[in-house]
Amino acid sequence: MTDIERDLRTIAPAYPDAPGFAEALARRAADAGLLDVAYATADSPMGELTVFVTPRGLVRLAYPGEPQGELMAELAARVSPRILRAPGPTDEVRRELDDYFSGRRRAFEVPLDWSLVRGFARGVLRATAEVPFGAVTTYGWVAAEAGSPRGARAAGNALGSNPIPIVLPCHRVLHADGGLGGYTGGLDRKRFLLTLEGSLASG
Repeated sequence: MTDIERDLRTIAPAYPDAPGFAEALARRAADAGLLDVAYATADSPMGELTVFVTPRGLVRLAYPGEPQGELMAELAARVSPRILRAPGPTDEVRRELDDYFSGRRRAFEVPLDWSLVRGFARGVLRATAEVPFGAVTTYGWVAAEAGSPRGARAAGNALGSNPIPIVLPCHRVLHADGGLGGYTGGLDRKRFLLTLEGSLASG
């Protein structure tokens, strides 16, 4: 439970476990201008993802296994401590993810909040966002596009800290020799995503 959830529960009506209470809590926070980061979970073939959005857009997408305490601390420190589980604001992101995993979507259209990405890393991820579904590129290419032709290793580090995997498709970036390289979600997930997109043969 986040700080804002605890605070709201002290002033909210009784019966906090009643159906619809969480939704009512989220609406009350939003109406009062207290909700800066909304989050909810989304089912996927790779397990339960956690989606975080701000009024500007998707700010963080977390794979299963990422410690929730660390996620909340990062967002509280770098975006806002006013974080609340609120499915409504995340609905569009979760729909697009569902369409992507179901094979009905090749490009994401949700707005993004770049608050967690700065400097060279932002340039790398913006270049990565231009790599289309079904295609792959190299660390050297995204480094050059970000203004540092010799910065392939730094580009790899930037991709490794991508706060919005899948939507910002760092899985489409490979070594120049075709090797997979690394991936923040693990190489099994990188293989899965590339296979889903048809850029890696299944098996």
